Formats: sequence, C-alpha cells, structure tokens
Amino acid sequence: MRKRVGKRRTRLLAVLAVVGTLAGTGLAGAAPAGAVPAAGRVAPGVSYTEFDVPAAKGTAHAHLLTVDLRDPRVRVDLLHPGAVGARATVSSMADATGAVGGVNGDFFNITETQHPGIEATGAAVGPAVAGGRALKAAVPDGQRFGPALPPGTSTRDVLGVGLDRRARLDSMVLEGSVRTRADRVALGGLNQYALPVGSVGAFTPEWGSVSRARAVCGTDTQRAAPCSTDTYEVTVGRGRVVATADTPGSGPVADGTTVLVGRESGAQWLRKLSAGDPVQVRRRLVAAHTRVPYLFAVGGYPVLRDGAPLPGLDARTSAVRTAAGIADHGRTLLLLALDGAPAYRTGLSVAEVADTLRALGADDAFSLDGGGSSTLVAREPGAASVTLRNHPTDPPERAVANGIGVYARG
Repeated sequence: MRKRVGKRRTRLLAVLAVVGTLAGTGLAGAAPAGAVPAAGRVAPGVSYTEFDVPAAKGTAHAHLLTVDLRDPRVRVDLLHPGAVGARATVSSMADATGAVGGVNGDFFNITETQHPGIEATGAAVGPAVAGGRALKAAVPDGQRFGPALPPGTSTRDVLGVGLDRRARLDSMVLEGSVRTRADRVALGGLNQYALPVGSVGAFTPEWGSVSRARAVCGTDTQRAAPCSTDTYEVTVGRGRVVATADTPGSGPVADGTTVLVGRESGAQWLRKLSAGDPVQVRRRLVAAHTRVPYLFAVGGYPVLRDGAPLPGLDARTSAVRTAAGIADHGRTLLLLALDGAPAYRTGLSVAEVADTLRALGADDAFSLDGGGSSTLVAREPGAASVTLRNHPTDPPERAVANGIGVYARG
C-alpha cells in the first residue's frame, strides 16, 4: 500500500512539475491585471499554477490550486456569505475569512423568471457543511440549476473533508422529524429553496432574511411548475409554537427559533398546530459512505471515481468550468478553474474535465458551478488580500452561493 501511495504522489508531483514548466507559455498578457507569476508557492502546503489544455473545440486555459492536506498548517472550509439565502464574490468571501485561495462552489438558485413575483434566493442546490456545522440539505433533483446530472448521481452528492483531514466524495441525506405530543412527520428539507411536494421543511437562522416563498414552487420533477397554493408556516421557539401564517414569510429567522414551512399534505399537518403547542424539531445530515464526520462539504456532482470517468459524461458541450480533484488517497486536493477570456472561452466538456484531473493525478473528481461563476483566487505571499487569477466570462466577478476556501498558517 505504501509503495502505491508513493507512486501516486510521485506521479502527481511529476505532472505538476511539467505543468509548472508549461505554465503561461503562449499566453503573454492573458493573466488578469495584477496577477502574480504563473506558478509558485501561495502559502505553506498551497501552490498555484496555470497551463494550457488542448481540447476538442480549441485550447482551454486552466488555473490550479494544489492543496497538501498532510500539512498541519493547511485546512479547507466552505466559503459562504453568512447566510444560505445570499450571494457574494469568491474574492470577498476569501478576504473576509482570511483564506489564501479558493474557488467557487455549488450551482445555485440564480433566477426565477418562471415564477413571476418570486424572489430568487441565491441558495445552493446541494448540501453544505461549514466548520463542521450543517447549513442546508439538498433540493429535489428536478429542482436543481445547472447542466444535466450524469447517470447515477444526484443533488445529494458532495465533496468534503472529514475530521481525518482526508478529502473524499460522498452523498449526504437529511434525517429529521417534527414531533408533537400526538403525532410526528418526517422532515423534508433544511434551509432549501425547494421543498419536496407534500413535505415540511425547516428554516433556521442560517437561512438569512430572503423570502421563503420559493420553497413551495415547482415540483420534485419540474422546476418551472407553478407555486403551490396549499401552504402553511409555523414558527417554533423554545419548543413551542409561537406564530402561524398561511403563506411562507420573509425576514430573519430569530435566534433560537425554527420556521417550519409546509406544502400540500405537509401544510395540512402543520395546520393542526396552535400557539403554545409543544413541538420538537430534530435534524441532521448523514453521510452515506463514511462514518467520519465532515468539517466541510459542498454540493456539485462526481465526474471521476477510482480513476475512471463516470459513464455517460457529456463529451459534446464545452464550457468554462470549475472542478475539484482528489489525489493521494484524499491527502491532496486539486482546485481547478478555467479561464473565461475570449481566446479560451470554448472551455472543456465535462468528460474533458474528468480526463484533465485524472492526468493531474486525481483518482476522484467533482464538477462545480461553471460559466460566469467560474472563479479562482489566490493570495500572493505577503499580500493582505487575494487576487483574481482567471478572467470571468461575464466580468466583473459574479456573486455566488458558496465556494471552497483554502487556509494556511505560517
């Protein structure tokens, strides 16, 4: 086993050495204004490079952060704007938390043109864990934003780092319930912009102040379906019902309270509750493939498992993309974002992204949001703030739901 790990690590370092040698060739003037040299050390255990990727529809240009999770001075966590229902740029989130680098994260609720009068929440599609704390669960597959999912994947898929400091791919499901003295119902959502039909979902202070009305729009299979007219909302504080409403509300969820939103049969269940009734809400995110608790997790979808691309990956549609690779049995994290400058905007297909990360030494890889969201930032040694390393396709830098932040001491 040790020989295999050593060989994988040697191959990864060799590939990155070649990439570093090639970085920036033929790209004079291509880097964003103020960018540092094409390859080099960002912080202890963190390095940055950029390189060309020959592709079916033309040359793509990639920016890469390599994170050594063996280094005790390095950690990875979720970048987020302080609320699930909010957006901010990767640069601002990195600077606000002292990250030395990072990329954008999950796909998110970016628009609501199909539901006039309903506010887009900015909330991410999949599960999110920050600092070991579960922020949200996944929306139904049919409610996601982004390209079609590869066969066998779902909105519950995550990339995360556990307490053992290893990166891995997993799937996270919500387990929870709402219990009264006489009855109980399974919890169908946690801080989600879309709840399953007939369910009850919980909104906590982590949700933020954006309206909860989007949660009852669409169906499990059709994002554009009309909003439900059979809804109810109950606010629980200190274990008792403190308020009720016929429709989902907006504004901050007060500390120590939980807002329950129901649709269809879930709404009918909530209507049985009255002010003062005792209610117990329990919820947790459960990882499907490991018992190791997660310090950090972000949604997206897998494209590479155990060194093999997933069957059915799109090999035709090229675009600017962001992705993450896991190498060296979870000890190395590769964060990649393509450049959106006009010369490279054709980008890569999802299949080409998987091949690129495999060539860089990854055994597993995970696709994140792309297009105008694709962002990679890194701090120049000694600088007080990060620098945007790639060109956004739609400048200036887009505000996104979350990202992957890299932190280093020393």
